[in-house]
Amino acid sequence: MYAITIPEPGGPEALVWAEVPDPVPGEGEVLVEVVASAVNRADLLQRQGFYDPPPGASPYPGLECSGRIAALAPGVSGWSVGDEVCALLAGGGYAEKVAVPAGQLLPVPDGLDLATAAALPEVTSTVWSNVFMIAHLRPGETLLVHGGASGIGTMAIQLAKAVGARVAVTAGGPEKLARCAELGADILIDYREQDFVEEIGKATNGAGADVILDIVGAKYLDRNVRALAVNGRLAVIGLQGGLKGELNLATLLGKRAAITATSLRARPLGEKAAIVAAVREHVWPLIGGGRIRPVVGRTVPLAEAAEGHRVLESGANVGKVLLLSPAAAAGQA
Repeated sequence: MYAITIPEPGGPEALVWAEVPDPVPGEGEVLVEVVASAVNRADLLQRQGFYDPPPGASPYPGLECSGRIAALAPGVSGWSVGDEVCALLAGGGYAEKVAVPAGQLLPVPDGLDLATAAALPEVTSTVWSNVFMIAHLRPGETLLVHGGASGIGTMAIQLAKAVGARVAVTAGGPEKLARCAELGADILIDYREQDFVEEIGKATNGAGADVILDIVGAKYLDRNVRALAVNGRLAVIGLQGGLKGELNLATLLGKRAAITATSLRARPLGEKAAIVAAVREHVWPLIGGGRIRPVVGRTVPLAEAAEGHRVLESGANVGKVLLLSPAAAAGQA
């Protein structure tokens, strides 16, 4: 098969489409013929040499995919060869085939085409696990989403609105904020021109946000805590703004607030399977019913994954960047 390899870390040009051995599914795994994958920030870090795959995972980038089951290993039940699926991966999505633990498979939701389903596993699993399973966002509460126009952000807006929450977002510029508003965001904050702590305070009559979903990290740590409501919950899922920040613990104590920080890729298989099962139970009916849709800004041939990385790094895209297999790019998948 062919896959995107990284012979040496570097810029987008470090991604090389090369012939590699086919993966062999182990106990409890299936082999998926990939129709599409998607670009995530973790892929950019892996390409740069900063985020190695977990032990035993595929060395190729790609944390999600969609495709058709080509083979079942022993220990797999409930799936058949030929089933159309999408999958949460620890790596290997940028390839023509990938081996996937059966617990990380999801059926393609009703009303969604197979290629577009590749935009779902990572964002739905990340948002549902952090905002709902850990931070317990409830109807009537206010969620602040940093990076509202990103793949994570566009999904978080829709899911939070679907459960009856109020949503605030930060994004760069009026065009991205307008897209967030189309998805249901109630409070629009241009982080280039406005202080999100002040804007959240104004919009909530000084109460603050009950839950904050943060992809920035250290740069926003102190301000995030100041923007929280009493009993607020800050969920840190990214470090785009640095690794180390100062925090006034007195503010955290005074608000009786909580900070959690998680990553999805390195979690044990059982935890990933539990998250995927929860997503299938709670999120898939919303997608199948048309209340939620993945937002895809660009599609790029898988062999040209470097261009997909450039698009994501530019910051101009809204939603996900999809990578299409040669057959899908040719309209034959």
